[in-house]
Amino acid sequence: MQMFPWFGTISARGKYATAMADADLMEVEIVKRKIAMALSQSYYRLYEITKKQQVLDSNIQLLKVYEQLALTSIKVGQASAVSVLRLQMRQNDLTERKLILEQDYSSELTAFNKIMNRKEISDIPILDNLAVPEKDIEIDFANLSLHPELIKFEELNKVVTQADLQNKKESAPDFGVGMQYMVYNENPNMLMPMVSLSVPIFNKKYKSISQQNKLKYEELSSQKQAAQNSLIAQLQTAVKSRNAARISLETQEKNLKQAQDATEILLKNYETGTIDFKDVLDVQELQLKFQISRIEAIGAYYKQMTIINYLTAS
Repeated sequence: MQMFPWFGTISARGKYATAMADADLMEVEIVKRKIAMALSQSYYRLYEITKKQQVLDSNIQLLKVYEQLALTSIKVGQASAVSVLRLQMRQNDLTERKLILEQDYSSELTAFNKIMNRKEISDIPILDNLAVPEKDIEIDFANLSLHPELIKFEELNKVVTQADLQNKKESAPDFGVGMQYMVYNENPNMLMPMVSLSVPIFNKKYKSISQQNKLKYEELSSQKQAAQNSLIAQLQTAVKSRNAARISLETQEKNLKQAQDATEILLKNYETGTIDFKDVLDVQELQLKFQISRIEAIGAYYKQMTIINYLTAS
């Protein structure tokens, strides 16, 4: 005797398995997007560190030029040895910061290679310059509805629907088809076809599963709404931070222009013998601060764009 499930039961099981596979594919897509975002953000951190190192190098070289000017001024009685010492101490400070950045770069490079799943740490080329676009792209919040983190819940709803259909099929009777072989002493052996029907008497199990599926629908609906609210909040924060980075960049570029003008004035005063190297150090420190802030603003802009792309890319 061979028992068979009710008509459509096997098909329902296949559709349930397919729905589960589709839901898993959404999870894979989410992971792929998160890896791409993490990799991009790591790259922009490497860019920031590299540009900061270059800025420190140029400022150290500039301080050496000022040091030579101070030494010349000492010879003609227009500056004191204290000015030279201040310039040298400032160089030491910048050298220390550069060494710390080297450690930061090494650590971030390791993280980048780990995201790439590389066994060996390989260096990567860094762009010479990242330019912030003149105009930001318009953000369509409606695109969030296409995000895999939300589509995932639609696929999970399909899983529950197929699970419910499968449950109904499983609660139906099973039937069997077979052959009975009978042996008689007087008569020839006989074969008798057999058909059986197995009807489930206790169906509390199936009713319980059906009730669980209804609760699962409600749970998924709540989870989807919470996920949607979270994505909207993340996108709003990313857009706000991106805009703030642009404002900071514009401010730092204005400050840099003014700091450069101040430097030119101080150097012209050197020609007349009235240069104050303390003022030179103050302006140089401000200029370095603005340069670093400018680099950080560019890095922040692009790091926020990676979040925006993660949330809105189709």
